Amino acid sequence: MWIDAHTHLEMLEDKTDEVLTLAKASGVDRMITIGCHPNDFAKVCAISKAHYPIVAATLGVHPHDAKFYTEQIENEIRETAKEIFIIGVGEIGLDYFYNHSEQDIQRTVFNQQMTLANELKLPVQIHSRDAEDDTIEELNKWNGKVTGMMHCFSGTEKLARAALDVGFYISLSGVITFKNAHSLREIVKNVPLGRLLIETDAPFLAPVPMRGRKNTPAFVSHTAAKVAEIKGISLEELSAALLNNVKTLFPKWRFNLEA
Repeated sequence: MWIDAHTHLEMLEDKTDEVLTLAKASGVDRMITIGCHPNDFAKVCAISKAHYPIVAATLGVHPHDAKFYTEQIENEIRETAKEIFIIGVGEIGLDYFYNHSEQDIQRTVFNQQMTLANELKLPVQIHSRDAEDDTIEELNKWNGKVTGMMHCFSGTEKLARAALDVGFYISLSGVITFKNAHSLREIVKNVPLGRLLIETDAPFLAPVPMRGRKNTPAFVSHTAAKVAEIKGISLEELSAALLNNVKTLFPKWRFNLEA
């Protein structure tokens, strides 16, 4: 059994049933679909509600769109989080590579959404690109108050260690399979098995050997195979550990409902 901890089903051309069938055939039984922009919240929620508990969801405002964050949007997340299928806040964070929103606005909105996660007692999914020092500062600020995962981790040993030190999980995407990801694979060797997750970030970042194709949750099995190879363990051991990790991080997710 594999769990895709971060995917974007609303971006997969209204083919949710087809995507879920393909995922099931590849041993992917559960996934979390992510709301990144208020315009997508309704569709993300509709997909998750229709397919829960196979599909759970999180809602948040991506750092690219931090400039659009308002009290109204925050209240929408707060109210929608009462639904059983909303299990976290995200994706949120900082992105200084593109700077689609000004950095000071990103910092403010990141902190506001961490505050909201603390209020709701929900974990977060964090996006961090070219913003490691500020991300670490925010993680340390909320140490012991907010937990979560570093989504699509491709950062440095420093960021990985900082995240682990405050109880966060490291989520690995298809990037771990890329030819030039040597440093990331070295970092993963030192991440405790009990703190790892895997994801696709579909439709982006398809893993080897699916490079060049639109990513889909079914492909998370290729990422799993690479992680098992790096850790020197069987797929069965990895699957059991990842299942436990997801259940620990997302306790609201009722896995055992009939589906």
